[in-house]
Amino acid sequence: MGKFFLCLWRSLLLLLLERRYLMMPLAIAQTLSYQEAVLRAVDGFNQQSSDANLYRLLSLDSQSRGDPDTPKPVSFTVKETVCPKTTQQTLEQCDFKEDGLVKRCVGTVTLDPAKDSFDINCDGHFKKIARLGGLLQKGGEKIGEKLENIGRKIKDFFQSLVPRLRS
Repeated sequence: MGKFFLCLWRSLLLLLLERRYLMMPLAIAQTLSYQEAVLRAVDGFNQQSSDANLYRLLSLDSQSRGDPDTPKPVSFTVKETVCPKTTQQTLEQCDFKEDGLVKRCVGTVTLDPAKDSFDINCDGHFKKIARLGGLLQKGGEKIGEKLENIGRKIKDFFQSLVPRLRS
């Protein structure tokens, strides 16, 4: 009778441990499937894009949990890579293009691989606004330099008048 309870106890313990460790990958798999859904959306964006080069995920702003059948809001940025659309390389092998275009993407994805749907809009104005800010800053610096030169010339002009007035 003691051996029976000992075997039963071991079996229950193993069963509980198996369930615990089997449930853990499901939670991890859901997070990975969220990221995978976003990566699939990036692939879809690359297929629909009229740009010459591929884009790769740069940052993912939020992660959503819950029912995999329900579309989840998503927000992320992609950046232009050095790889043309015709490349045979995987997207992960493509380096980001230096000074490449950065696009802000928002929309929804589903976590259910069977449904595999996404509705994403990516806007390139994200980087254009940053470039505009840089151009305005450079323009402001140039204007400041010109004003300094004008100020120096005015100062020099009045200083050159002072000795003439004393004579």
